[in-house]
Amino acid sequence: MNIYGKNAIAEALDSVTINKLFIDKNMPFDKYNQKIIDDAKRKNVKVYFESKNVLSQKCGSVKHQGFVAEITEFVYSETEDILKIAESKNEQPFILVLDGITDPQNLGAIIRSAECFGVHGIIIQKDRACSINETVYKTSAGAINNMLIARVVNLNREIEYLKKNNVWIYGFELGGEELSKTKLDGALALVIGSEGKGIRQLVKENCDFVVSIPMKGAINSLNASVATGIALYEVTRQKAS
Repeated sequence: MNIYGKNAIAEALDSVTINKLFIDKNMPFDKYNQKIIDDAKRKNVKVYFESKNVLSQKCGSVKHQGFVAEITEFVYSETEDILKIAESKNEQPFILVLDGITDPQNLGAIIRSAECFGVHGIIIQKDRACSINETVYKTSAGAINNMLIARVVNLNREIEYLKKNNVWIYGFELGGEELSKTKLDGALALVIGSEGKGIRQLVKENCDFVVSIPMKGAINSLNASVATGIALYEVTRQKAS
């Protein structure tokens, strides 16, 4: 897998195994660029200087900023690992469950928001959903390096597992209780569906609560990553109050 962009690679050097680093040989070097190279060399990463076109071919984009890195494939976690990381921090589990998110840019943005708001981990589907790829890495702006992600075959089975571990499940869907009027504390998991289809019926029925974000405009749906950000903010606001 290849990732690209200065910030993404600078972040990855701290937490991801980078096998090779490719750099635009005609790029002017400032202090920030040189620091990335120096950090890579200290970690014994092989550094290659290539043409801009070669870098574009490697990552499939011209927006690489002169840096492309070949990294090991993303290592997924288990739902159990997410619960354990919360326990190790002496915190109540705060989890995201994504039902049918297929857009890698949405997934990357969700991961970024989740990391910012202190989510312990994210559960995604194995089938008919986006997996962790180059675009997700780029869009997450490095947040993916600090986030546990479990990729599961059966989302309902994982929800049942969370329930057995005393985690309350909140599904976000039209027609539910208004977000600001919903008590969001303790151990909880937020279930976010896709923009087009929302949460699947069986998953919705498996939720303890159904919650809605009130909207007053002509359009009655939000981008999944935007809805997630609003929901995460409300949880952290209530926990802080």
